Amino acid sequence: MQFGPPVIAQLNLTDTNGRCLVMGVLNVTPDSFSDGGRYLGVADALEQASRMVGEGADILDIGGESTRPGASAVSAAEELERIIPVIERLRVEFDVPISVDTSKAEVMRAAVLAGATMINDVCALQSPGSMDVAAELAVPVCLMHMLGEPRTMQDAPEYEDVVDDVCQFLQNRIDACLAAGISRARVIVDPGFGFGKTLAHNLALLRNLDRIAALGYPVLAGLSRKSMLGQILDRPVDKRLYGGLAMAILARQKGAAIIRVHDVAETVDALRVLAAVSA
Repeated sequence: MQFGPPVIAQLNLTDTNGRCLVMGVLNVTPDSFSDGGRYLGVADALEQASRMVGEGADILDIGGESTRPGASAVSAAEELERIIPVIERLRVEFDVPISVDTSKAEVMRAAVLAGATMINDVCALQSPGSMDVAAELAVPVCLMHMLGEPRTMQDAPEYEDVVDDVCQFLQNRIDACLAAGISRARVIVDPGFGFGKTLAHNLALLRNLDRIAALGYPVLAGLSRKSMLGQILDRPVDKRLYGGLAMAILARQKGAAIIRVHDVAETVDALRVLAAVSA
């Protein structure tokens, strides 16, 4: 069985002339922390996707289960009902790689069959069957660090050394992927900003993101509108754009290869300016 082309090959992630890629967030959920309930219908999701593609998104990341702190779990059937019609339409309408934001093996398989070309897993392929399915599907996978689970991850998280601990976790998951037959060229890593971390943990990870990049794999950074910005700026979720742009620039300077955002146009512009100055 043939699946869609890997996003890394499609986008030539290792040969982009140093350009940072922008991943646009599209949550088809009722309860995501920023855009929950806004794009539940296929038509609304398609309109938002069209807007992000027009603004320069390199990848669209489709999620059907909220992973915000305290979020309730949903069944695979419900997740599939939310995302599959959207992915099918996006695959027809746009020539942009589609990432599926899920931790469930069943959802990964169905999403790739529907047209997704990347798996973005906040559990780093630790859920039952997910490693085997990811190896079988042979598409890129992003391995994210999370302490605990979304329901409890922000209940007083502790580390011996957050940077060392996250690097070691990611290296262990990389090793597991390689042992399972997943190609090195299909592995992306994400330190998991906001996933079981205090503000101090998040800032330490951003400050030392180059150490995660030194693992030798593309780094995805998801900082857009997160609570760490609210803590620093004392602003609600819809007033965190400028802080998010600052963090996107800092992440890029520290080695991030993909920036995952809600505000695509502004992020694309900011990264273009940085690229021009850095040329």
